[in-house]
Amino acid sequence: MSPVVGILLAAGSGSRFGANKLLHPLTDGIPMAVVAARRLRFVCNISIAVIRPGENDLERQLQEEGLQVVVCDESLLGMGHSLAAGVNASSYAGGWIIALADMPFIESTTYQCVVTALQTGASIVIPETNGRRGHPVGFAAHWFDKLSTLRGDTGARALLASSPTEIFRCTVDDPGIFRDIDSMADL
Repeated sequence: MSPVVGILLAAGSGSRFGANKLLHPLTDGIPMAVVAARRLRFVCNISIAVIRPGENDLERQLQEEGLQVVVCDESLLGMGHSLAAGVNASSYAGGWIIALADMPFIESTTYQCVVTALQTGASIVIPETNGRRGHPVGFAAHWFDKLSTLRGDTGARALLASSPTEIFRCTVDDPGIFRDIDSMADL
């Protein structure tokens, strides 16, 4: 079976944070994006980070963590463009885990749950805690055509909304699946 590839979306502007949030150190001193990358890569040996142009320091740090880096020139047009860039860079994949670089508190066991579900035949995988859906989201390889042509700022939401019977819910005990860091107060 082809590998499940991790895609770390790290191309957002972080304007609500007030600084480059992805390079902001967490309490252990490690930048947010690096923590997210490590947790994803622990489960997905092949992982790709999608960044916006000009993020040289972020690019270097993510490469040092073993991620392939894709610069998405259209990233400012929305998450859909970034997601498509990552999927197009890994057309060989047996599936993808779509992770967000500003969600560094997702546990590696959650990533593993999503990968295992994809490897055992699930089409779309979403982790949930107490009946509430979170991140990351997994997609099987047959979603390539739809994922690789995404545009705009909604990412894959339309795919999820139009395919509810394709979704496998992976039950986890992980509050990190909801913890999106948008402002300093979120830390």
